[in-house]
Parts: sequence; structure tokens; C-alpha cells
Amino acid sequence: MAFYNAAPVTQKEDQTVFDSYANDNDVLNVQGDALTLTNGTTRVTLAGTLEFTRDKRGLAAALALKAVLDDVVKKLQADPHLPAKVADEPDQKPGVVDNPFN
Repeated sequence: MAFYNAAPVTQKEDQTVFDSYANDNDVLNVQGDALTLTNGTTRVTLAGTLEFTRDKRGLAAALALKAVLDDVVKKLQADPHLPAKVADEPDQKPGVVDNPFN
């Protein structure tokens, strides 16, 4: 699982570090872990509380969130086969893990 603690999210050639819907592994933390964005192939999940204080830290947080949301909107608008609704299940299916104590 890749973790990014970016404020703001850096951009390279019109791509954010957090590539929305690209995988089920990436997590972006904004202002420490005040806001967590978790990537998935069918959903991007936001969790937490983020304060946009009127200072450089608030600006960095707003830019980080804006970069991710801009990427989400861009990907959704560009998908010609966008379904009306995805299935109500997690992106990543639980797997079977061998018991290490056997």
C-alpha cells in the first residue's frame, strides 16, 4: 500500500501523485491524517475532517484536496461507459491468508 502525505499534491504533466481509480492501494493523507483519501478502482473514499485555516497551511490543504477532486472529476467525465451506479461492495475482495502458525 502506498501512502502519500502531500500538501499540496504535486502535479507532473497534468497528473496528480494520487491517480484516482488507478488501483486499490494508494492512500493520501492531508494535514497529517486529518483527511484521508483512499483509492479504489471503482471508488475513491474521503474520511476525516479538514480545516481550511486562513494561512499557508490552509491553502496547501485546499490545493491538495482540489487536485484530487479535479482528477476524480476528469476521470469520471472522460469515461464513456460510466455506469449509473457501481455495486455496493468493496473494491478489493478479501483473500485467504495461510495460517503462519501451522
